[in-house]
Amino acid sequence: MSMNPFDEIAVEEAVRLKEKGVVTEIIAVSCGDAKCQETLRTAMSIGADRGILVETTEELEPLAVAKLLKALVDKEAPQLVILGKQAIDDDANQIGQMLANLVGANAAEAAAAASLAWPR
Repeated sequence: MSMNPFDEIAVEEAVRLKEKGVVTEIIAVSCGDAKCQETLRTAMSIGADRGILVETTEELEPLAVAKLLKALVDKEAPQLVILGKQAIDDDANQIGQMLANLVGANAAEAAAAASLAWPR
């Protein structure tokens, strides 16, 4: 198992936010079998404070993952959730929007640093 490159970018951004003092704790989450612990170790080596493995042998569809993440959001009460841009197996971009709808929050589908200041 390896970390999705887009999820790795999300963890790196979370670390940058922690270094700026914007966030106090970074929690990495992975859903899958016991081999997914390696993905959590990667996230912690990048700078996550802790990892949560939702262990299952079932193949998870995006809505199922969003529902699992909602349960964790309900339990952990994070102020911010950052997910990777898309899945690499099907190039879909669904879980973030589904999760936002389930928890009644807003979602940004993409964010990027701008080289120009707006408005001009």
